[in-house]
Amino acid sequence: MLNTYSDPQRERSYEYFNFFLTLQKMGHEVELFDYMADLGALGKSGMNQKLLARVQEWQPQVAIFSLYTDQFDVEVINALRQYTKTFCFFHDDTWRVDYSRYWARQFDFFSTPDIQGEIKYHEIDLPNAIYFPFGCNEQLFTRQNLTKKYDVSFVGGWAPYREWLINRIRKAGINVHVVGYRWPAGEVDQDQMIQVFNQSHINLNLSNSASWDLRYLVSSPRALLNRLRNKKSIEQMKARMFELNGCGAFQLSYYVEGLANCYAIDREVAVYADADDLLEKIRFYLAHEGLREQIATAGYQRTLSEHTFSKRFQHVFDRMGLADE
Repeated sequence: MLNTYSDPQRERSYEYFNFFLTLQKMGHEVELFDYMADLGALGKSGMNQKLLARVQEWQPQVAIFSLYTDQFDVEVINALRQYTKTFCFFHDDTWRVDYSRYWARQFDFFSTPDIQGEIKYHEIDLPNAIYFPFGCNEQLFTRQNLTKKYDVSFVGGWAPYREWLINRIRKAGINVHVVGYRWPAGEVDQDQMIQVFNQSHINLNLSNSASWDLRYLVSSPRALLNRLRNKKSIEQMKARMFELNGCGAFQLSYYVEGLANCYAIDREVAVYADADDLLEKIRFYLAHEGLREQIATAGYQRTLSEHTFSKRFQHVFDRMGLADE
């Protein structure tokens, strides 16, 4: 999608900023096929036929997909493989399991953010999974050395559990600057978000998975209902971990399997175990500026050396046999 959720009133999409611009910066000839815009203009069949015709005409080395729901026809996706190699992103395969496994069979190669994902897919006769956690576009997410103006900040969409955590922090007397979709202060654009990262002593990276914390569940009827309805019961690596470190910003993050494979815990990223530990860690790191800066700098250096999207894509192209083409 060209725009976030294909809404022309919103800014460019995550895929545009991080995938499309990275591929251009790497020197590749790359074309964005805005399938959601064409879906609205041409209908599902028309959009799929337009895609097939374009690939037949151009025959690119690779066609890269970031799926949403059921916009594509299986027959068309498989027909593309006569003219190009195909690669599909699965960012949420830890909880969209059936969806990811079904569509994975339709592509030559596909990604998984799960540290054990390649093994799991291989066991169900899907050998072409490529471990691809999120990363950052280092051309956009930069260390700006701005004056710190926020003790603690959080940038991200509203969720009931996140609201409960923020309220607990504020009740403990700690100021938290919060912006994002459905929060009272509203959304910020990408440039403003990066400024907040750089202007905060502590950047919170809060899970949006539903929690079984009893205090949260009894906090309101909505909390229990959300826990029962929410399919996101498994933590996963999110882009924010890499974006914050790519800005040289100190982050205090939830823990997720695979994080220790990317960053050294307590040396390149700080993590909290639960709601109580979150409060204690905030108090501790606010009182220890030197340690915050040491961790933030180490995480920044690790990001630039290993976790940029240009390095991620080069690994994918190597695995797909495209490196020398």
